[in-house]
Amino acid sequence: MNIKPLDGVLSISEQINAADIDAIKSVGYRSIICNRPDGEAPDQPRGVDIAAASSAAGLAFRHIPVVASSITDAQIAEFQKALSEMPGPILAYCRSGSRSATLWALSHAHETSAVELIARASSAGVDIAAVAPRLRERQTANGAGAPIWDVVIVGGGAAGIATAASLLRRRPSLKICVVEPAEKHYYQPGWTMVGAGVFTAAETCHSMASVMPAEVTWRKAAVVAFDPERNEVALSSGERERYRMLVVACGLTLDWSAIPGLSEALGKNGVTSNYRFDLAPYTWELVQKLQKGVALFTQAPMPIKCAGAPQKAMYLSADYWRSQGRLGDIAIHFHTAAPVLFGVKEFVPPLMEYVNRYGATLHTESRLVRVDGAARTAVFREKRADGTEADVSRQFDFLHVCPAQVSPEFVRTSALAAPSGWVDVDDATMQHKRFKNVFALGDVASTPNAKTAAAARKQAPIVATNLLAVLDGAAPTAAYDGYGSCPLTVERGKIVLAEFGYGGKLLPTFPKWLIDGQKPSSLAWMLKTKILPQVYWQGMLKGREWMCKPQEKSALH
Repeated sequence: MNIKPLDGVLSISEQINAADIDAIKSVGYRSIICNRPDGEAPDQPRGVDIAAASSAAGLAFRHIPVVASSITDAQIAEFQKALSEMPGPILAYCRSGSRSATLWALSHAHETSAVELIARASSAGVDIAAVAPRLRERQTANGAGAPIWDVVIVGGGAAGIATAASLLRRRPSLKICVVEPAEKHYYQPGWTMVGAGVFTAAETCHSMASVMPAEVTWRKAAVVAFDPERNEVALSSGERERYRMLVVACGLTLDWSAIPGLSEALGKNGVTSNYRFDLAPYTWELVQKLQKGVALFTQAPMPIKCAGAPQKAMYLSADYWRSQGRLGDIAIHFHTAAPVLFGVKEFVPPLMEYVNRYGATLHTESRLVRVDGAARTAVFREKRADGTEADVSRQFDFLHVCPAQVSPEFVRTSALAAPSGWVDVDDATMQHKRFKNVFALGDVASTPNAKTAAAARKQAPIVATNLLAVLDGAAPTAAYDGYGSCPLTVERGKIVLAEFGYGGKLLPTFPKWLIDGQKPSSLAWMLKTKILPQVYWQGMLKGREWMCKPQEKSALH
């Protein structure tokens, strides 16, 4: 007996015997389909005998006999019905497994391409290329030849991969398409540490193929438009993907060009940013080389991803300069477009202690508007005491920039966008406010939470839970509380662990005696440097919902 899987529900094999039933049950199968007519060979077990043995073992059984050369539409429909009604996993068999594989392919032709079906059958050792014309014919009859996915996920970053993994943990049979053009996947929370020489850039980068769940289909293309009225997304390849449910998790766009002169200045003349993978190592290079002079750190207007990242760069740089005895020779300025140092008031006092410790000058309501890299000059638009604004020019030897950040153009110009440009979703359920089969999470969602990887980690299981409820015709059952986490690296070896939700409500994960989020903590540093990267790669991206599994509710009101 040689069992080979075709998808998350169905496997095939050659002829089985009644004596095989216990072994089939022991490896997890709950149903059996026989596709072989009785009497094809003298030594062939009768279907009724297999049915009796299956029943005795508590397995469901159906006999759908077919002749390979004349499979009818009625038999295909009967096979489809069996797949939808019988408990999975299911084992289908015939003499060699070929007829069962052919029935499976024909029953999926309305939603999966002929090329993919033939390839999947081939990987199971069955050649069904001869039925390719009929597969294409059934595709055309059921929707212009394009498959209909249970779920299309736009984006292969933290939010997209985590959602795919969480969905598959709950329902392995889902047909999921992830649309993502990039070949690399980045652990972006690590870039601050790269800029401080704690991590290497290579530690924050894996191949996209290594994190993409094996059960999904990966479309290596970019989305150029949404058509939610027709349940389709248009790709840069010219193809269109159709869906029953859509998840938008494509992140945001770093708008470097919003500040004149910045794009041209980056990577030279002392201008850098930890918001880019290729520039974070340059940050560390500059930090080590700077002996004296002026160091400027900027924070763009909200919303931005990881609002603490601009401060983290300042604290870690200043701590290094302190350790090298250079701090007194370096004038540090932190320019933030916000009216306060940090948006949750409970964390401002411990952060201000470090601003003062490093002798940094804090400039609130001050945003970068122009850079001249060659002249090493930065221009800031600052709010004065009388409410008016004025441009102030400052020379620098070191400039760390937080760029302006916006939703991707194909999102903000689509029917899915709110007036803000972000995908218009309910703050609790993450479901689109108008298109009920659309969800969004991560940086691209309109929810008023901090845009952090920790937020996406909490959101992914909630989206998975609610999406499946809607797919099954029910209402969303889980709610997101706005949780976000910002481990503020105030010095090498210590972190102020800011955890909060909607409205700035404190949402600590750990008891205060273990980690007090309002005080610098060496244990929080260990969490950031040793534990969280593994939680990301081996937990979040694998659908392991450690400490973030949503509480199931009967329904949201």
